[in-house]
Amino acid sequence: MTTDFSQALADIAAAVNAELDRLIPAVKTPEARVVDAMRYAALDGGKRFRPFLVCAGSDMLGVPRASSMRVAAAVEMVHCYSLIHDDLPAMDNDDLRRGRPTVHKHWDEATAILAGDALLTLSFEILAAPATHSDASIRAGVILALAKAAGAAGMVGGQMIDLQATKEADVAALTHLQNLKTGRLIAFSASAGAILAGDAAAEKALAAYGLDLGLAFQITDDILDVEGASADLGKTPGKDAASGKGTFVSRLGVGGAKTLAGQTIERALSHLQPFGAKADLLGQAARFVLTRKS
Repeated sequence: MTTDFSQALADIAAAVNAELDRLIPAVKTPEARVVDAMRYAALDGGKRFRPFLVCAGSDMLGVPRASSMRVAAAVEMVHCYSLIHDDLPAMDNDDLRRGRPTVHKHWDEATAILAGDALLTLSFEILAAPATHSDASIRAGVILALAKAAGAAGMVGGQMIDLQATKEADVAALTHLQNLKTGRLIAFSASAGAILAGDAAAEKALAAYGLDLGLAFQITDDILDVEGASADLGKTPGKDAASGKGTFVSRLGVGGAKTLAGQTIERALSHLQPFGAKADLLGQAARFVLTRKS
């Protein structure tokens, strides 16, 4: 695997795309409409940042790619399901995602809901299969960790808080929200390799790294919502301000949000110290979060 982050990110994205294409084959049977919508959402590009974290952490710990790639694909399915549902009129009501019409705009709301449901359930089917790991207890551990990260104590809970959020939310409340909505899934992605390797100490360190990384990721999202262009973002900017929700930018200003993002990344990097040079790609990933444009 290359030691250059940009190339590694591109290589893993290509490999994950191929894996998703294999795991979600097109069909010609009556359920083809929902499968086509699943493929539309899952195969539409994106940085594949979460799968990168799965693979980079797994590579660092000597986990075979045959195993980590299946987990990476499952994580991306969960992420894509969340985007489909977040974009619905009942949620964030977005028309554009990754530079293309959102699933409910391309098809309809019912198809979008079902496509998201199907991606979520398929992700756990993949993780439960013996091809993911020969040890059933390891597979169960991966399933348990992802379920916690994606459910009411993680991503779904964070989305619920976000839907109720107001512009009065302070930094502590925003941090809790984003630790759940964004951070938990990124923390799982970063630590999945350690679960596959059966390394509890590495799992704890990488989960802490991922949680801080996820928070910084969301802070930069808030900054990009103000400073970014639609062509770069692949989605509509200015949604936060239009909705009246509190963000790190509305609470701290752009300069203060950038400072907080930098501090959070430094904390994330500190969790990688036990791994030394082996964690270089993960360190580069953390720095990428601060400079990304989409």
